Amino acid sequence: MTEIRDAERHALKMAKKKAARDRIMATKTGEKGLIIVHTGKGKGKSTAAFGMIMRHIAHGRKCAVVQFIKGGMDTGERTLIRTHFGDICAFHTMGEGFTWETQDKIRDTRMAGAAWETAKALIRDPSHSMVLLDEINIAIRYGYLDIEDVVTFLAEEKPAMTHVVLTGRNARPELIEAADLVTEMELVKHPFRSGIKAQQGVEF
Repeated sequence: MTEIRDAERHALKMAKKKAARDRIMATKTGEKGLIIVHTGKGKGKSTAAFGMIMRHIAHGRKCAVVQFIKGGMDTGERTLIRTHFGDICAFHTMGEGFTWETQDKIRDTRMAGAAWETAKALIRDPSHSMVLLDEINIAIRYGYLDIEDVVTFLAEEKPAMTHVVLTGRNARPELIEAADLVTEMELVKHPFRSGIKAQQGVEF
């Protein structure tokens, strides 16, 4: 009998919660292209962004990726998208690796500028439902791109229904203010600190 009463109380509680939730959801009717920022010291910023890209692909919605920093090594997501979904998702790897590897600020700045021009062209094209700007926050942090140029472009030229995802540590306050959705990945534990290198299928 106790289990039956507990089940009845639980069902009543869940029914009340559903009714409250339904009332809230009934007020959420708007749609818009979102500016989405993934930042923070924790792992998973690009991984989560690529999850949304794969959702777009699964729904048959045209999308694009521009990688601002990564480029010195093959990654699973790039190979998968270029091999199987290149017709629906344009993939541009514009960087040559992290800044401590290239050690050439002039070249890095030039390449980041070229990546930004590519990104703007992709975003301006209203056929793209989502454009991922992977590690753009790093390019901004090191001064390769002007944060005001980025924010102004997103405010003034991004089509109304296009989603733009920007990843990388140390997102600038101006970008966070301009964004509709911001997630900060928090680092709790990381195997790198225990001497474990980046591994295929996990990091790349």
